[in-house]
Amino acid sequence: MIFWILLFSLVGAYGYYLSRLQPFPEIGGRFAATVLLMAFLLWISSTSPREGSEHFPAFLAVFVGGASVVVGARSMGVTKTDVIVAPLGGILFCVGGVALLSARWEYADQAEQIGSFVLASIMVMVEVYLSFRGLVIGVPGISWSKSGLRQIRRGLVLGPNGAIGHFERSWDMEDPWINSMSHAALVLIHRRLGDSEKEAEHNLELEKSGGWDSIDSSWTNAIEEALESSGFTLEHG
Repeated sequence: MIFWILLFSLVGAYGYYLSRLQPFPEIGGRFAATVLLMAFLLWISSTSPREGSEHFPAFLAVFVGGASVVVGARSMGVTKTDVIVAPLGGILFCVGGVALLSARWEYADQAEQIGSFVLASIMVMVEVYLSFRGLVIGVPGISWSKSGLRQIRRGLVLGPNGAIGHFERSWDMEDPWINSMSHAALVLIHRRLGDSEKEAEHNLELEKSGGWDSIDSSWTNAIEEALESSGFTLEHG
C-alpha cells in the first residue's frame, strides 16, 4: 500500500508543479488535486483495522489514469489547452494495468501470458508517445495565444503570467501564422501602454511575416474589444 500512496502522491505533486507552467493551469491543477485526494484516501484505508482488497489500488490507478488519459488526450489534441494530464495519467494507467496483469501471471496459460505481455507493451508504447508529445514537445504556441487573450479579458497584462508574457511564448515554427497573430496582439497592447519602442519592434516583425493584411480582422477585433472591456488596469499577472 505504501508504494501506491507514494505513486499517487508523487504524480499529484509533479502534476501540480507542472500545472503552474501551463497557459491554463486550472486543468492540471484539478488533475493534481484529484490524484492527491486518491493518495489521501489510500492512506486512510491503510490505517483501517479491516483489510481491503489488495488489488483495489491497482484498479483505482487504472480507473483514474484511464479517465485522465481520455480527457488529457482531448485537451492535448483537440482543444490544445493542456499537455500534462494525459502523460501523467498514463503513468497511473500503465503501473496499475501492469500490476493487474502480473497478478494473474502465474495462474495464466501460455496464450494468456502472451496476450498480457502484448497488452502491457502497448500500454507502455502509448505512454511513451504521450510523454514525448506532452512533456518533451511541450505546449503549442496556439495555447499561449488563447491564454493571452484570456489574460487581457481578466485585466492581467504585465508580469510573467500576464498577457504580454503569454504572447511572447506563443511562437511556433511550424505554424508561422501564430507568430503573426502574437506580434499583432503585442503591437496593440504596447500601443495601449504607450511603449512606442516595443510597438515598433513587433510591428516590424509583423511586416516581415506579411503585415496586417495577413491577420484575420476577427483576431484584432477580439484583442481590441478585450482591451476595452477589461478596463486595461495594467495589473501584474
